[in-house]
Amino acid sequence: MKRLKTILLIDDDDTTNYLNHRLLSRMDTAEDIRVVTNGEEALDYLGKAFADVEGYPRPDLIFVDIKMSVMDGFEFLEEYQKFNEEDKKRTVMMMLTSSASFYDLEKLKQFPDVLKHYSKPLAEADVREIMQEHF
Repeated sequence: MKRLKTILLIDDDDTTNYLNHRLLSRMDTAEDIRVVTNGEEALDYLGKAFADVEGYPRPDLIFVDIKMSVMDGFEFLEEYQKFNEEDKKRTVMMMLTSSASFYDLEKLKQFPDVLKHYSKPLAEADVREIMQEHF
């Protein structure tokens, strides 16, 4: 399995972040796993990463939660769409959700940057599938 440079986890739930970080580390998926706890932090991070600011490696893979405080996943995605296509095409984005409501899944179709959604927390099979299909 190929090893990525950087994975970005965007979730306001500490337990989910801990479990996902532990799984991704144990599977040796990336050199660096970054965690931000809301959409605003994520946009700030990505703005710096896409501008090649030192200390903000560009993520190869992003996992974003739908339901977060401060700025939820959909608000984040609306802002993310404004980034340069050239920057975004080098990044794979997946949605994480604990409640995949029909409404959320329908709304997700408006955001082509999100390739698929997964239930929280990630399972080893999910990570294998993502790595095989996209890297």
